[in-house]
Amino acid sequence: MKLSQEKYALLIKAEALRLGFTACGISKAAFLEEEAPRLSAWLKENKQGKMAYLENHFDMRLNPQLLVPGAKSVISLLYNYHNPTEVFGSNQLKISQYAYGEDYHKVVKDKLFELFQFIETHIGAVNGRFFVDSAPVLEKAWAQKSGLGWLGKNGNIIHKKAGSYFFLSELILDLELANDGPVTDHCGTCTACIDACPTQAIYKPQQVDGSRCISYLTIELKEAIPTEFKTKTENWIFGCDICMDVCPWNRFAKKHQEPRFEPNEALVEMQKEDWKEITEEIFNKLFKNSPVQRTKYNGLKRNIDFILK
Repeated sequence: MKLSQEKYALLIKAEALRLGFTACGISKAAFLEEEAPRLSAWLKENKQGKMAYLENHFDMRLNPQLLVPGAKSVISLLYNYHNPTEVFGSNQLKISQYAYGEDYHKVVKDKLFELFQFIETHIGAVNGRFFVDSAPVLEKAWAQKSGLGWLGKNGNIIHKKAGSYFFLSELILDLELANDGPVTDHCGTCTACIDACPTQAIYKPQQVDGSRCISYLTIELKEAIPTEFKTKTENWIFGCDICMDVCPWNRFAKKHQEPRFEPNEALVEMQKEDWKEITEEIFNKLFKNSPVQRTKYNGLKRNIDFILK
């Protein structure tokens, strides 16, 4: 029985890499005992800002068996989105690398569907679900348990050979597989991310105040951006990459190999004046099937005006 668990785990990992995932790790689907008090304390301190949805399904976030009855394994995966090309100049308005191309939810889910089908074809029928940042799953906790990296001081998972420019995703299955163990923390005394954050969102190592993060201010926050951040968003109009750009481990990050993540030519050519005069029609053409649709036209216009007016 143990042999088949190891054999199946290797088979799944090999297929994940073939499909284009950067790494794949497996952990036992059990209650996240250590995460429960951390999540509770973070929520009580209101570090989630206006993201009320993070307060929902508390038990489900900690127990994968509430998402998939009889769950035995959590397969965690990394999918690279890094684009080292300077798409936007230092004086231009900027959007986060992860939003350059097509919406990652669709791209990565397509890959997960293929992996799920592979498992059913080569191992047998399984009960399970797959997730990409769209369900009450503590993705970083599972990535850590599965040995895909450690939690950096900026709250992101860092892989020793690939950095941190990747999406996290999971398959939760009722299939018993050989488990991987966590890796050690390699941040050491480095505080590059903490020092570089212009809004002081990283209030202590591995703890991020969501209500101060530029990504939160430009995407999740639906109200007016507080004036205290007027000179601190550093031209970011959707998301922010600062804490990852300065991370020494990202010197190992390689260019992604996903054509669907490439920015379209019109986006690359956008200048400050173009952003200032953007219409809803141009927004919809520019960001068709893009993660930027999340903020909608009015949200992006608010972000642009916050910087340029």
